[in-house]
Amino acid sequence: MKMIKTFTALALIGVMSTANAQNEIALNTPEKGMVDISKSVANANTIVGVAASNENFTTLVAAVKAAELVDTLNSEGPFTVFAPTNDAFSKLPDGTIESLLKPESKAVLTSILTYHVVAGKFDAASVINAVSENGGKFMVNTVQGGEITITVQDGKVMLTDEKGNTSMVVMADVEASNGVIHAIDTVVMPE
Repeated sequence: MKMIKTFTALALIGVMSTANAQNEIALNTPEKGMVDISKSVANANTIVGVAASNENFTTLVAAVKAAELVDTLNSEGPFTVFAPTNDAFSKLPDGTIESLLKPESKAVLTSILTYHVVAGKFDAASVINAVSENGGKFMVNTVQGGEITITVQDGKVMLTDEKGNTSMVVMADVEASNGVIHAIDTVVMPE
């Protein structure tokens, strides 16, 4: 039942978010803002490769590199990643990003980043009936060990973290060879 709820919630994200074209982020644009993440990106089609090829995810890719998660997110997976955009990271208090990228902050950064990852590939395929059956509110288990609550508010898919902060999915179902990316407009935080 838990897996159905998780899959259902993520499927709803894809269906509802792709309908909101004005909030879509252009992905897979290697000519814009390529991020050098060294030779550890063996396949440009992995989650890290797709993110690195997009100027909207330069901060995320830098954070993944600082946390030494590149190889993990390049592995077979599959993974579902709620990927904060650069604008999402810019909403954090001044100095937060710089502090998190320091070697001594690696454990905290890793916890934050893995809170944005769900094991398995969950996209928007054919789960609308399951969404309605479960009342429109879902708890999703993250790789970090925490939970994210997924709801729909005014036709928009929202994530609520364990601290009560919310984030909106602005683009869903960005395919990668080892999973799927859903771009979000605010960094979500574990407890």
